[in-house]
Amino acid sequence: MSNRKFKLKLPNTYLLIFSLLILFVIFTWIIPGGEYQRQVINGREVVVPGSFQFTQSHPQGIFDLFIAPIKGFVDGAQIIGFILLVGGSFNVMQRTQSIEKFIQKLTRAYDNSPFLKKMMIPILITLFSLGGATFGMNEEIIPFIIIFVPLALALGYDSIIGVAIPLVGAHIGFASAFLNPFNVGIAQGISEVPLFSGIEYRMITWFIINAVVIVFIMWYAARIRKKPELSPMYESDIERRKEFHLQMQNSNGEITFSLRHKLVLYAFISSLLAIVFGVIYFSWFIEEIAAVFFIMGILTGVIGGLKGDEIVSSFIDGAKDLVGTAFILALARATVVIANDGMIIDTILYKLSPLVASSNPVFASQKMFVIQAVINFFIHSGSGQAALTMPIMAPLSDLVGVSRQTAILAFQFGELTNIIIPTSAVTMGALSMGKIPYDKWAKWALPLTVILAILAFILLIPPFLMNWQ
Repeated sequence: MSNRKFKLKLPNTYLLIFSLLILFVIFTWIIPGGEYQRQVINGREVVVPGSFQFTQSHPQGIFDLFIAPIKGFVDGAQIIGFILLVGGSFNVMQRTQSIEKFIQKLTRAYDNSPFLKKMMIPILITLFSLGGATFGMNEEIIPFIIIFVPLALALGYDSIIGVAIPLVGAHIGFASAFLNPFNVGIAQGISEVPLFSGIEYRMITWFIINAVVIVFIMWYAARIRKKPELSPMYESDIERRKEFHLQMQNSNGEITFSLRHKLVLYAFISSLLAIVFGVIYFSWFIEEIAAVFFIMGILTGVIGGLKGDEIVSSFIDGAKDLVGTAFILALARATVVIANDGMIIDTILYKLSPLVASSNPVFASQKMFVIQAVINFFIHSGSGQAALTMPIMAPLSDLVGVSRQTAILAFQFGELTNIIIPTSAVTMGALSMGKIPYDKWAKWALPLTVILAILAFILLIPPFLMNWQ
């Protein structure tokens, strides 16, 4: 199959969101103005159901189009600053190579441990899933493909397993996150929900989804070890096993997992525990959590043996990598600015309400999940999608009897489709690195995607039964 299959030219996210911004300007000329009454309940402003009235329209012009992104930056300043601080801090930790060394060390121990022979795949998937669930691990998984594809082939599996461990692991962790600032944090901030509140049920959903994915991949791995010809990559992997076998024979390098690397990981885990404790018992918000991440970045850099200028440069590079995310967030917030200034946001809510509304709020939350999954096909940035959809979905949830926590969970679950959609840059990049044609990957991933979708429908039921707020 031609390399064209996995060298798909992806749509530019910035152009896409700016196009949406233009579209929203056009909407202000087409959609009539409207307004709901709002009231403050428990310190939170909510829409008053049944209070909608049409009002005078306020069409936006060309100049408004270019003012809106600046207003978007101002509107999302706190969250944007938080993202840059977190990105910088995690890049400092990654510079120490502690996580990478730990995973490599773990794989080397496989041959000498019957326990690891049974638990290697579950442990690795869980590690990547935790990365997605806590600090939004996503693009970072692509370099790990180089490690895990030859590892999977050497252990008698196929290259699909080698890609699935980091790719699926991080994606399902991201979609079922309980402490991820880039989707949960931003969505809750926009929805005026206490930051990282509802963490208990999110941890339950993460555990269940993680367990289901592990069972699916372990079942597939067992089948492939027993009958390798069942793999969609069987013929290609025959040649790749020979290639990797020679490479491994010629590789005598030892992995050094030093005391510094261990202490860095301890500092990372301690920081996460401190955040969970602070959120639950002291109602920490963005400022306090950002401070913990900032301290973690400095501390892991010092423990990891980085010099002062290396810590600073690593921090700046990490923050620099997320400048694009900041622009996406500002542009996405700008669409809301245009909609609000044009007085159409409430009209959109009014028109969407019949589509989401149902005889039971459970069905309404499930419809929200479907809508978010469709939107995810076009916009893959968790922060960008949260900024674009949650200002609509959060008040809409008030109208249809769905709690805002549940609406946020439906938004998260929409990203479960990332493991298969061909417009995902991370998915296509990982497949390219693993030399897996998209059609063969899709054949493997489709059943898992269907299972995850059904699971999402099911996991959206308990929040209604327990009145999850």
